Amino acid sequence: MSRNVFVAGVGMIPFAKPGASETYDVMASRAATEALADARIVYGDVQQAFAGYVYGDSTAGQKALYRVGMTGIPVVNVNNNCSTGSTALFLARQAVGSGAVDCALAVGFEQMAPGALTAKFNDRPTPFDDFDRETDALVGHPEIPLAIRYFGGAGLAHMQKFGTTLETFAAVRAKASRHAVNNPFALFRKEVTIDDVLASPVLMPGVMTRLMACPPTCGAAAAVLVSEDFARRHDLDTTVSIAAQSMTTDRPETFAAHDMMELVGYGMSKTASRQVYEAAGIGPEDVDVVELHDCFAQNELISYEALGLCAEGGGARFVADGDNTYGGRCVTNPSGGLLSKGHPLGATGLAQCYELTQQLRGTAGSRQVAGARVALQHNLGLGGACVVTLYRASRSGN
Repeated sequence: MSRNVFVAGVGMIPFAKPGASETYDVMASRAATEALADARIVYGDVQQAFAGYVYGDSTAGQKALYRVGMTGIPVVNVNNNCSTGSTALFLARQAVGSGAVDCALAVGFEQMAPGALTAKFNDRPTPFDDFDRETDALVGHPEIPLAIRYFGGAGLAHMQKFGTTLETFAAVRAKASRHAVNNPFALFRKEVTIDDVLASPVLMPGVMTRLMACPPTCGAAAAVLVSEDFARRHDLDTTVSIAAQSMTTDRPETFAAHDMMELVGYGMSKTASRQVYEAAGIGPEDVDVVELHDCFAQNELISYEALGLCAEGGGARFVADGDNTYGGRCVTNPSGGLLSKGHPLGATGLAQCYELTQQLRGTAGSRQVAGARVALQHNLGLGGACVVTLYRASRSGN
């Protein structure tokens, strides 16, 4: 990245259950409009837009953004599974950082259906054929929905390797609920206890209960990224910059390792985070706040280790010591994460950006992490792609 890139504006709408939200185009246009207003610019200032969604027809991004304005700019539609929103952010950052444009908009949205995720095209090979074969061999339970089987299998692998208990995963979920109480955008704002989590219906015997899984959700979020010159000319806020960013995809060991943790992106996450730390010249010990991809409580704990927040096998101790919450070493998912905030696939990465921007601005209200200056974002999509973004705060921003 040859130029500094700043997050000049962010926008987000409250997440909702399927069937209770506005349509995708309305949600997306609202989030984009809020991001533009937060940046104090108009849509006519935007030179490129990247629209992320998973479940929708082609050019849904144009449908959504035409409600904001029809200026003839390139609108690129992005679909990268659960990492879609951060992939749109990645492309917008590249466009600004390379000098191709001075102002880019990334918007992510999803209008989801109730129930577990399923394939939509049954007349052709799915991107998950290889993942399913490996999961059949390692986990079994073909009757269980695919995402539960993948991440439940990864949780089981962690339990077998390191002696992690179901109670530890329940503690991760309980922590998410305590954080979400303070987030008006979260879908679930009720605090739950470890016992509540353990008593919820079983999704995978001995490994996962319903409260350990994120809910299908509808929503939208957006971010405006600008160059330093553009920010100066328009007197924009330069408090938050993207210090480093990496996107990784699968390598042969995803399947060759015969390890469910690798199958769900442990290696991608580890590689991307190390690349980001090296590019930024810092280590995980320097990170104050993290929004990571907790689609399941099991994946939050696995991600602590992949991101270097604790040693491999140290996730349970990290939880037990309270190092994942306020007063601990690194506050993880102050928003409540996907587990409580919800997971509208295309919007998730940009909702994470929204939260971390507020944290670094010092405007997160009752969720504020005291003195937050360095923030890490982790967004994972199976099939696969992982985007890790590191943000820095400068209190001299306008």
